[in-house]
Amino acid sequence: MDLGLRDKVAIVTGSSRGLGLACAKALAAEGCRVTLCGRTEATLHAAAREVASIAGGEDRLLAVRTDLTQAEGVQHLIDRAVERFGGIDVLVNSVALARGAGLLETSDAEWQEAFDHTLLPAVRASRMAVPHMTRRGGGSIIIIASIFGREAGGRMTYNAVKAGEISLAKSLAQQLAPVNIRVNSVSPGSFLFEGGSWWKRQQENPSAIAEYVKRELPFGRFGRADELGDVVAFLASSRASWISGTSIVVDGCQSRAF
Repeated sequence: MDLGLRDKVAIVTGSSRGLGLACAKALAAEGCRVTLCGRTEATLHAAAREVASIAGGEDRLLAVRTDLTQAEGVQHLIDRAVERFGGIDVLVNSVALARGAGLLETSDAEWQEAFDHTLLPAVRASRMAVPHMTRRGGGSIIIIASIFGREAGGRMTYNAVKAGEISLAKSLAQQLAPVNIRVNSVSPGSFLFEGGSWWKRQQENPSAIAEYVKRELPFGRFGRADELGDVVAFLASSRASWISGTSIVVDGCQSRAF
């Protein structure tokens, strides 16, 4: 199926590794001109080389080192992408970080960090991208949330900001439909990729993770990053023209919300 994404301009935040990188690779494979971003230069450059090989050349890729916890860092990303490619058609908000423990043990600073690293970058990037999308006649915004934004199971701070992202996507979808911008969230379950949290836990305690998989994941395995990337590419495309304001669960029937 041709998704009709050839030469569309896509920005993927938090795309130097993991699920964000998988989204960037899927969009590049469909012909998008892709802007990556990250804070660590070596990781970002490695991701850029990987995506460029898929995209068909370095001229179809831009890698921006920036800090999205700061408004000026988000603005720098948007400005560089527009300067390089002339506009924005697709924005994937994928950057996230949330630490802390239980209610009594989690400080105000840890709560603020969760909002600064997850929800606020999505708000700012969306706000800055919308005028550019509007000038091009529309676009697609996708927010990578989590099944734990829909039900209990993850870290408390993570649950809260991911729930906020799901609600944000629904609200933005209603606001932006008149200018032909679709907004959706994607709610992944447990995915395994090198360097990710589940990968690290598996290295530390393989027997415990094997038990987790047996207990919690009906297909008997973790999700693969490309399985999420493919869903994001579809949602970004005109093939998903009547999908907006929803949260697509990609979890191999892990969650129990339904």
